[in-house]
Amino acid sequence: MRRPRIQWLPYMLLLPTLYFVFLFTVYPTFKVLSDSRIYYHPSRPDRQILTDLKLPGVEEAMRSIRGPNNVGLAYFRAMIEPDSPEGEAFRQVIGNTTLYVLGTVPISMILALLFALLVNRKVRGIGIARLALFYPTVLPMVSAATIWLFFFTPDYGLWNQLFKFFGYSGPQNWVINPKLALWSLIIVAIWKNAGYFMIFYLAGLQGLPEDVYEAAALDGANWFTQLTRITVPLLRRTTLFVSVIAIIGAFQQVEHALVMTYELVSGEADLLLYEIYQQRFIQQDYGFANSLTVVMIAILFVLTLANVFLTERQEYDN
Repeated sequence: MRRPRIQWLPYMLLLPTLYFVFLFTVYPTFKVLSDSRIYYHPSRPDRQILTDLKLPGVEEAMRSIRGPNNVGLAYFRAMIEPDSPEGEAFRQVIGNTTLYVLGTVPISMILALLFALLVNRKVRGIGIARLALFYPTVLPMVSAATIWLFFFTPDYGLWNQLFKFFGYSGPQNWVINPKLALWSLIIVAIWKNAGYFMIFYLAGLQGLPEDVYEAAALDGANWFTQLTRITVPLLRRTTLFVSVIAIIGAFQQVEHALVMTYELVSGEADLLLYEIYQQRFIQQDYGFANSLTVVMIAILFVLTLANVFLTERQEYDN
């Protein structure tokens, strides 16, 4: 019997994609894993002194205070040390990032679903409504942050004017208030992302079978019952996709922090990617920046797997 002939064309068509995946994803991931073990401070003088690393587990030795020096897992140990500078910075940015993700992802997704339900109608002018809700997504994050800087301005800013309408009379400059700076970033992110997620929910709603809703209406189900028992379960796959890209996007957003809170508050609004930027380009602590990048990759990997597993398990149980 003749062996089937191998079709090489599909594999050749995949080669360009595999090349770019390896070049921009696989190789940088393994590179940053390797570099997280290296102490390198190019901004420091190139001279030998008794250890100036000040990292837990690093023995005193004649090392260059510029580096590069192989310090093993010292940066990761420093992150869990209560008194180390790396540990203090790590705990603060992890807390800020957790609050930022919990504040932006669920609210943005809920608003996106509500917007999609609102504009999923065949009425005159609905295209204008869809455009209005989607318009913030078109703006670059830097432009959105600049617009919101005006909104957060004390006295005449639109945000404080809105609160005055409800009886609040103490104007605040949100972006320099340590207790409000992070919330200002959360508000901008929700305003920017809700319209983007709406597009996915709108596409999912338009693909749902209408006969299911007709049968539910004949059985006397009201709109809330249809929403909770039919629409939301049928949009589970869409919700999984939106939640994954929302979580990844929340960890990747840093532009509005650079525009709104850069050097205005001392750490209260620093996010994980913002801290990586600070350590890599401002402090020039390459090893700590690489270690923080490894932590971010691990967090995203675990959250994505957990999200997929829980969604698939829930669908299997149903």
